[in-house]
Amino acid sequence: MSDSISTAPPSTDQESGSGKRWLILAVIAIAQVMVILDATVVNIALPSAQLDLKFSDDQRQWLITGYALSFGSLLLIGGRVADLFGRKITFLVGVAGFAIASAIGGAAGSFEMLVAARVGQGVFAALLAPAALSLLTTTFSDPAERGKAFGIFGAISGAGGAVGLLLGGVLTEYLDWRWCMYVNLVFAAIGFLGGMALLSHSTAETRPKLDLLGVLLATGGMFALVYGLGNVPTKDWDAPESWGFLSAGVVLLVAFAAWQARTEHPLLPPRILLHRNRGGSFLSIFVLCAGMFVIFLFLTYFMQFNLQFKPVTSGVAFLPMIGTLMVGATVATTVLLPRIGPRLLVSVGMVIAGAGIGLLALLKVDSTYASGVLPGLLVSGLGIGLTMASAMNVGVAGVEAHDSGAASAALNAMQQIGGSIGTAAFSTIAASAVTSAMTSGKGAEAAKVAGYSAAFTWSAILFVIGGVACAFILRPGVPDELRTAAPAVHM
Repeated sequence: MSDSISTAPPSTDQESGSGKRWLILAVIAIAQVMVILDATVVNIALPSAQLDLKFSDDQRQWLITGYALSFGSLLLIGGRVADLFGRKITFLVGVAGFAIASAIGGAAGSFEMLVAARVGQGVFAALLAPAALSLLTTTFSDPAERGKAFGIFGAISGAGGAVGLLLGGVLTEYLDWRWCMYVNLVFAAIGFLGGMALLSHSTAETRPKLDLLGVLLATGGMFALVYGLGNVPTKDWDAPESWGFLSAGVVLLVAFAAWQARTEHPLLPPRILLHRNRGGSFLSIFVLCAGMFVIFLFLTYFMQFNLQFKPVTSGVAFLPMIGTLMVGATVATTVLLPRIGPRLLVSVGMVIAGAGIGLLALLKVDSTYASGVLPGLLVSGLGIGLTMASAMNVGVAGVEAHDSGAASAALNAMQQIGGSIGTAAFSTIAASAVTSAMTSGKGAEAAKVAGYSAAFTWSAILFVIGGVACAFILRPGVPDELRTAAPAVHM
């Protein structure tokens, strides 16, 4: 498949003044922050919510999995909705719906109501996330501006999880766990009003039929895959609820891929995935999100239980990582990517991130924050920033405007699947390591640290393997789509 792209006169949105474009970026970024941090802000609130609503340890995982289920399984249809019915309206509906679901969650008087609210958040996030990335792609046409925009967007995407831990700690400790849901209303209000004022309506000239069979196969496959992974931490891999749904998910997704190659109006056109650079960027995002899980989860436990940090202090402790991540993301897209291309940048970034996580694998029971935690955070943050921003830029660069929603949805789907697999895989690895350490006579505290170390070790290995794989998949040099004005826009 040719890597060339067509060019066309810029759209009305692209002819907007530079100031307006950066305001649009601010609105999109605020909405993106809401979606990303919501995945981690709830983690800090879980103990308080559990005490208040009196649900069991086995039930609490569904407050995380319910969000991932609806978000991950509906992303592809959400991306196509943005392409077919307009990015502005899809973005606004996503923001408004997410706010309503958040308000219901904040007011929840029972576990069931809170789970329903989390599922609702995922549904509207599946509309919001691909529309936001698609808007970013079609708004910035100049390569220099586009690089800066993706640098900022990539930094926000990478740092959003850590910011969620900080914000969740502050809200839970000084207000109430319900404010971890209510805070989304502030982000949503800014995103909705800004979107109404700044975004232009875009409607496709021709609206192909929606691929209903593709919708059923993709939605069913993603649902089964995420649901199966969600069962692993509590039921293990050999439980029918785990391997049965995982197998069904794989079968349905294989059938979906085969159908997409045959149908006239595919939900996810194969041309999006067969582009080498795009495929490499999707792989790097998948590995990145799978491997990042161990940092936010296990390091939070280590700091709160071993270092005796309060929730707020734990959140503050992640700030150095956010700093190096933002530096890496900005330098990657504004300086390095236009000069050396994605192959070296993404591959080296993943290896650097792996090295940082490898440093965390050296943690001991008596390790301190300054000598044990901080070096790993600084190094991994830099590597994640270099990789995240570059991969997101390359993943949607050169996509025709009428496919930008589908490409954005696929990129977001890689994030959700990667995060779900990371949750299941590394939780299982850590649990096995804890059991083995206890059997060998280690104390409870030492056994827990052994579990964290095992998860960090395998995450580092995953990053290195991913970096090597991307070095072979990504093309050398700077892609044409990062040199040209913009992808063609057919509106």
